[in-house]
Amino acid sequence: MIKINNKLPLVSVLMSAFNSEKTLERAIDSIVNQSYENIEILICNDASTDNTKRILEKYSNLYDQIKIINNKNNIGLTKSLNLLINKSKGDFIARQDADDYSDPERIKEQIKHCINNNFMAVFTRSYNLNTNTSMQFISYLIPYKILINFRNPFVHGTMLINSKIIKSLGGYDENFYFSQDYKLYRDLIDNKVKIKKERKILYYLNTKDNISSLHKKEQKYYANCVKNRKIPKPLD
Repeated sequence: MIKINNKLPLVSVLMSAFNSEKTLERAIDSIVNQSYENIEILICNDASTDNTKRILEKYSNLYDQIKIINNKNNIGLTKSLNLLINKSKGDFIARQDADDYSDPERIKEQIKHCINNNFMAVFTRSYNLNTNTSMQFISYLIPYKILINFRNPFVHGTMLINSKIIKSLGGYDENFYFSQDYKLYRDLIDNKVKIKKERKILYYLNTKDNISSLHKKEQKYYANCVKNRKIPKPLD
């Protein structure tokens, strides 16, 4: 792998957690145990009321590369991720959801594409833990520039992106309380950012009681705003 200034680039892995005590340790362990070693892990506790804060404190005491932000009030995923982006120091930014987990080779495989082939963002295929099937079949063969006009073309938790790119876009659009990832991908494509779709399954996704399944109506509304290039109305 090509190095930058004789060093592997730093990857900032961002995670937001809200009442995630049941799955949080598995998610963090999957990043701590990555084969790629130059990683910092930034986690935002979005005013959880369960044992999430206690678990995060345990991990931050164990690992120097883990940094925690505790929100006093629940502000949602979009704003929490933007807080983490502003705190990040990495050359690249990766996402990880608190109820999913990553393959140990995930970050290494994604960084290879960025460094060796000059991709600015890399997404991987994912595996649905609830149906025991791949999340992407025929849709993964459709060019993302076409697919984005009909649906979200990527799984958010699989994203790795050049930090300069996402910061130049101002992070996530805070008009989008939901479907903030879909809006980001629209912005990336509009700005002709070079994107790689990795065909390997390197991410394991929980689809039960997650944001998408618990807020289907809101997700659909915000997704339609992305497709129709409209600014969504604020949530009540």
